[in-house]
Amino acid sequence: METVERLIRSTQELLWERGYVGTSPKAIQQAADAGQGSMYHHFSGKAELAKAAIERSGAELRSAAEEQFAGDGSATERITQYLRRDRDVLKGCRMGRLTSDPDVMTDPVLRAPVDETFQWIRSRLTEIIAEGKQNKEYPAGLDPAKTAATIAAVLQGGYVLARAANSPEPFDQAIEGLIDLLGAK
Repeated sequence: METVERLIRSTQELLWERGYVGTSPKAIQQAADAGQGSMYHHFSGKAELAKAAIERSGAELRSAAEEQFAGDGSATERITQYLRRDRDVLKGCRMGRLTSDPDVMTDPVLRAPVDETFQWIRSRLTEIIAEGKQNKEYPAGLDPAKTAATIAAVLQGGYVLARAANSPEPFDQAIEGLIDLLGAK
């Protein structure tokens, strides 16, 4: 694996585990097995590397979600597959955890890929729910955008509840309750 790839991967993991402040250039270099010169040869500093890592995490999250969103089945079946997909619940969402990091949220450059990822998720869910309405899966009065925001909020909230309880059970309950509301069998 090339040095730049190791730097990005290591930064992704460290941001997920420690947040921006807890992710020092030295920690990145140690995790990536890269020297200071290598890091600064590829990136102007920690902020540029963090941006690349956050963008990569967003792209990976979108790609994983799209596997379920673009799959076969009804709207409810595809959303259910997305919600039930295997996740490391107790670690939380890579992107969702960044929203509680003040250094990421106050920096428009670092916040942008987080916001873009969540906008994309809500947009894709909105499209799928609208398709479900067209196919009479959902009531005519259901608002696809509001429902998509609710799905995203329940998913992210499920991570928070699970982390607080140190158990995946609250996450599983939130997801299964949402699936019940969507009418999945």
